[in-house]
Amino acid sequence: MKETLPGMWIKQGKIKKILTKNLTPGKQFFDEELITDGKTEYRVLDPRRSKLGAAVAKGLHRSGFKKGSLVLYLGASHGLTPSYVSDIVGEDGFVICLDFAPRVVRDLVFVCEDRENMAPLLADAGKPEDFADKIPGEVDVVYQDLAQKKQLEIFIANCDRFLKSGGHGLLAIKARSMDVTKHPKELFKQIKKQIEQHKDYTLSDYRELDPFEKDHAFFVVKKK
Repeated sequence: MKETLPGMWIKQGKIKKILTKNLTPGKQFFDEELITDGKTEYRVLDPRRSKLGAAVAKGLHRSGFKKGSLVLYLGASHGLTPSYVSDIVGEDGFVICLDFAPRVVRDLVFVCEDRENMAPLLADAGKPEDFADKIPGEVDVVYQDLAQKKQLEIFIANCDRFLKSGGHGLLAIKARSMDVTKHPKELFKQIKKQIEQHKDYTLSDYRELDPFEKDHAFFVVKKK
């Protein structure tokens, strides 16, 4: 077993498995597979269910996460990937899990109740001024997974407002939610160019997520 990124391991075998140390041993939230190695319990992150998992499976070499990180997660949904981020940042870290849909936030609340380093936040990621008072200072990581047309603009606005200098932004882009008339690869190329030309951010990593997630890409930026 090899640690491939901070807080994430790869278990070799017929099928490689991506693992995080379970912060709540013995508890499953999404019917995920659990693996025990000695006294340590790991959760398997399925790349077909998580953009982060897909990016790692495609060779992601930088995530920005580390033990103790404060994370603002935009588009937390029911909490599957945020719960793995919770594992990665550990007891000294914290994950603010934002979503605008009351139905999924109700599910998210149950996950957060069992994980003391997660908290739900019902808000619109496109209006950071409305929830700024709920964010305790600058964050180490902004993670965004939204099915909206202005995904890049929303991401940059939140990174501008909340991400500390030297912090990382992780962006999962859903091409068909942005522009159905453009070929996804052309759209991804356009977004890469916009990020590379931005005066406040550098592109640290980029992965297209096929075959795990069709027409999706994953960007990692670092704030100057």
